[in-house]
Amino acid sequence: MSSPFDIEEMFPDDGDHPVRLPRRQAGNSPQGLAVTLLADYTLRDLAWLPSAAIVALLAEARVSPTGARAAISRLVRRGVLEGSRQGRQTFYRLSRSAAADLASGGRWILTATAAPKPWDGCWTLIAFSLPQERGTQRRALRGQLRWLGFAPLYDGLWISPHDLSPPDQARLGQVTGTVTVFRGRQAGLDTVTNRDPLGAWDIAAIAGHYETFLRRWRPLLPRVRSGQVSGAEAVRARTEVMDTFRRFPTLDPRLPVELLPPGWLREPAREVFVAVYDGLADAAEQHVRAVVARFGGSPHTGIRAHLTTDVLAGTVVPAAVPSVSPTRVGDTASDHRP
Repeated sequence: MSSPFDIEEMFPDDGDHPVRLPRRQAGNSPQGLAVTLLADYTLRDLAWLPSAAIVALLAEARVSPTGARAAISRLVRRGVLEGSRQGRQTFYRLSRSAAADLASGGRWILTATAAPKPWDGCWTLIAFSLPQERGTQRRALRGQLRWLGFAPLYDGLWISPHDLSPPDQARLGQVTGTVTVFRGRQAGLDTVTNRDPLGAWDIAAIAGHYETFLRRWRPLLPRVRSGQVSGAEAVRARTEVMDTFRRFPTLDPRLPVELLPPGWLREPAREVFVAVYDGLADAAEQHVRAVVARFGGSPHTGIRAHLTTDVLAGTVVPAAVPSVSPTRVGDTASDHRP
């Protein structure tokens, strides 16, 4: 199994979609943090934030001003952010297409880490064939399969314990390539060459990621519950816990508990995530509003911290939101210097 943080995209690219969300990386990348930050507080209303406020908030997450400006520029080029100018100020917001992907992605993160339904003992196998020279299509297909919870059992043969839903089938159908799908039970062979399908996932490595997550965030819970985490610390913790936790559905795509070691840490990790993310929502929202106001933005226009229950219920992206001004901006660093 390759490193879980080498997955092609946060959300898959079907090849024709105009939005290219940031690549996963080991640790928290500036682009990933910026996307998480804007999604956490502006997704519902596609609120505009002053560029200087975004840079300041990322600085509180230990991203340098240069790194923050570069991240904004790259996100504009990817179609994730769009900009507008009002006088001498530049504002940015999530594009509607990126917001729609992030809304569905947020719901997927929480749904995929919830307690799975009883497993029927069947596996879904996807065999595909693409020439080596079609590397872009191969990466797109592998990205889609990762997104759908599959892992490579052998080269060109990916496996999942779950059936493909109609939306999943439609998403997979958007990828160019020859694909065949099967579903059935494993026929056990009493030989040393028989490979357990669960071997497509590195179970020990996944368990280690859960343990690392819990070691990092459990000690913060008493302070969260007593209201001792506020201001920049609340925003930074909330952004980082989401940016880290969102990786787990691809690492551990609702693998059947019947096949996993006793004491599997999926549910404890989810409980800690919800406690931190929801518990810091009010304090973090207040701080984001204060930073936006400090840099000339309206702190009461569309800045709202949603809870995990809101994400599960589905965030409705507005059909149209007026621009701050008719002047659009490009993606150069000079467009968003504080």
